[in-house]
Parts: sequence; structure tokens; C-alpha cells
Amino acid sequence: MTAELRPTSPVPGDLGWNLAMVLRGYQRQLETAVEGLPGGVRCYQVLSTVIHRDLPSQQAIGAHLAIDRTVLTYLLDGMVDAKLVERIPDPTDRRARKIRATAEGTSVLTRYEARVAAVEASILSGIPADAAYQLAGLLGTLATSVHRAHPTASPCEAVELLGRPDARPLSASQHR
Repeated sequence: MTAELRPTSPVPGDLGWNLAMVLRGYQRQLETAVEGLPGGVRCYQVLSTVIHRDLPSQQAIGAHLAIDRTVLTYLLDGMVDAKLVERIPDPTDRRARKIRATAEGTSVLTRYEARVAAVEASILSGIPADAAYQLAGLLGTLATSVHRAHPTASPCEAVELLGRPDARPLSASQHR
């Protein structure tokens, strides 16, 4: 026996439009909130990941954030120059580098996290606080599920495709 499918919204396709509208509003406000960081939103994401996730290597950070390794290298170069992070040799693999936040990087992230929290509160202000908290948690669960199912899918690519009416998502074989 198969489970009966129930619509997730009154009109099929509304979910995509709703997510895109929220993402566009969030992205615009977030870009303003992270002005001054070398690399903008990506710098914020990397610095937050370095501090909160403690991933073992530069490669692991790139995989977690779905950032191309060449792009990540340039981004990290700027972050090292700004004294936000430092590259330290991995004691177990001389070819690998661990990325560690500096004291300045930790301080900077604390300031920018307050700005990002204000953006998130602003975006979610259209719904009751309990619903906003629940929505944020559910979106986190959903994002993790999608990331596990499609680990090579790039959120950056999805954002770029939003503005192109002729764009079609890449097939699984094109992600490789």
C-alpha cells in the first residue's frame, strides 16, 4: 500500500516561489549586514563554519559549504590577510592545512553575528515568534536532508539561477 500524497501548498509550485521570495529578501539584507568582510557573505559563512563546526581541513570546509576549492583558496587568502583566520599545518597530514580563527576573527564574527541575527529576525518578523523558531528549525532539518541527498549541489549556483528565467537545474551527472 502506498501513502497518499497530500499537497504541501494550495497550488503546486507555490513552495518554490515562496522559498525564492524569502531567499531574495534575506540575501539582500544579508549582503548589507556583512559589508566590510573580505568576500562578503561567503567570508561570513566560512568564518562561522571555522568557529562553530571545527572541521578538520580546508577541504572539509569547502565540502561543507559547497565552495569550489580554488574559490575557497582565494577567499581564505583574503581572510588570512585580514587576520581573521590562519592556516596551520595538520600534524597528521603534512599536505593538509587546518583553518583556525584568530582572536580578531572571533571578535569580528561576534559583531557580524549580531547583524545577521537582526536580518533573520527582520525576515521572520512577518510570522509569530514561536512559528519563526519552528520554521528556522524545520528549514535546517530540510537543508541537511537535501545536502545529504545531493552533497555536490551548490547553494551558490541555486541563488545564481534564481535570476535567470531560462536557467534549468543541472542534472546529477553535471554536478560532478
